[in-house]
Amino acid sequence: MTSAFRTTRRTKELLRREIPGTAGVLADPHDFAAMRRYRTFPFQDHTRYLRQLEDHLRTRTAQGMRTSLALFDPAAFAEYCAELGIDPDSIDSRARYTAELAGTGATLPYAGEPLPQLLPLLVEETGRQAVRDTAATRLADAGTCRECGEDLSHSAFALATQVLKELLDGLGDGTHHLVCSIPTGPPPLLAALRVTSEKGRHSLGESQSLTFCTVLAAGIAHRTPGGIVSRSTRPEPRPEDTATPHDTVRGWALRDGWPEPLTAAQVFTAYCTDAETGDPIPPEPQVDHTEGFPLNRPPETHHC
Repeated sequence: MTSAFRTTRRTKELLRREIPGTAGVLADPHDFAAMRRYRTFPFQDHTRYLRQLEDHLRTRTAQGMRTSLALFDPAAFAEYCAELGIDPDSIDSRARYTAELAGTGATLPYAGEPLPQLLPLLVEETGRQAVRDTAATRLADAGTCRECGEDLSHSAFALATQVLKELLDGLGDGTHHLVCSIPTGPPPLLAALRVTSEKGRHSLGESQSLTFCTVLAAGIAHRTPGGIVSRSTRPEPRPEDTATPHDTVRGWALRDGWPEPLTAAQVFTAYCTDAETGDPIPPEPQVDHTEGFPLNRPPETHHC
């Protein structure tokens, strides 16, 4: 009996380590306040709630259990409960919604980091996935070519991937921040990508690059206007080079489904103009606004 009991307990411990958990986090004080209207929500103070959550997560990590974090959105939670006809003032309903987030929402693995350090990254990843989902829906709406039957979303994504590769190869060594904007409606689709390149090798995040290519592909597939801006910091600037620009800004405009390089004057105007008011913005010191370089457009494989 003792041996069987030990075996069962050991098996349960192993299962707990094998099965990951997901914690829904109320990162924003306003979201936390919105949840306090529920009688079954046991927390009173947001700061103390985050501290207790961090203690719990650290304990799980120390015990070898894997945990992912997801943003808990009270408004989306209320809609979820209304759609399913379940009571939002219930611990089980909150657990059910959190489990749904684990499968469909943005999550980040927890590995013992302080929550104040991890939560901004979680907020960023959640926003990135929302943009990616919107872009993916628009991309899927492109359908197929009426003449040749080619899947336009597939071909557009392949083109977007090629554009990104050519951009990174052309920008060379350094740290590059790229932004792709497609004005599909208010607000426009925006995707940002940070890349470090050295000797032809590029270090970039999978989530960022996927979002960037999906947004760009949506613009290519529908042949909508849009643009790409890159800001590059050259590697190891010399301290004595105070008169030489350390950052270089380039730009491309999406025309007829392909990014065409902007002139230096067009880049300067676009980068030094307030997008909301149209007022000029003083240029930053040691920033060079230069023309984009041409990208090799492959021959059209279909004509719609």
